[in-house]
Amino acid sequence: MMKHATVDEPLAVGAVLFDLDGTLLDTVPDLYAAACAMLRDLGRPELPLETISSYVGRGIPNLVKRVLAGSLDVAEDASPPPADALASFRRHYARENGLNVRHYPGVIEGLDALKAKGIPLAVITNKAEAFTLPLLELTGLAGYFDVVVSGDLLPRQKPDPMALIWACGRLDVSPADAVFIGDSINDFLAGRAAGCHVFLLPYGYNEGRDVQELDCDAIVPTVEAAAQRIRYSKSGT
Repeated sequence: MMKHATVDEPLAVGAVLFDLDGTLLDTVPDLYAAACAMLRDLGRPELPLETISSYVGRGIPNLVKRVLAGSLDVAEDASPPPADALASFRRHYARENGLNVRHYPGVIEGLDALKAKGIPLAVITNKAEAFTLPLLELTGLAGYFDVVVSGDLLPRQKPDPMALIWACGRLDVSPADAVFIGDSINDFLAGRAAGCHVFLLPYGYNEGRDVQELDCDAIVPTVEAAAQRIRYSKSGT
């Protein structure tokens, strides 16, 4: 097991960046309902909730590919999912999006604490904008974020660092002076590649990987706990 950096004093940052699914919101019930409806449309048997939950993390096209293949590994293949399957999933997810979602414990308290400190916030997700923006509104999170980067805004998605670097540019802060808070290896890889500090949460969607294996700056139990370990400094010092 890798050793994580200790944080004896609050980490000084100029911005906090968040992942969405598995970090702020438990969206698996909605994704599961849409995936099962897609499988029914295709005349295929439904999969267990636990299986589909393990496939979440690299955007809807990759989720559809994984569900159809019954494998995590197809996300490494750049080919798109079948058009009929993707259209079916999107149609069903547009109906399910936000119906059964919930905030993880400590999310609202943590976001309130960060806003009270005056820290600029961004959310970075591989979810398409057509689903991201309504979801943020439905869950009352939209007003917290100065920047929202959805998965179809830029040419590359997490684990590529492009979205994090772009968000930092919009917030006028160096990536080295930002912390990215996520729940998965994709978030860890994106944060490290961007040059950000990385905090990870242990409860989200990590594609079967234990975040304890990842050499992040800290593993925090909740967003509220993360906020307690962060202070605002424009220069990051």
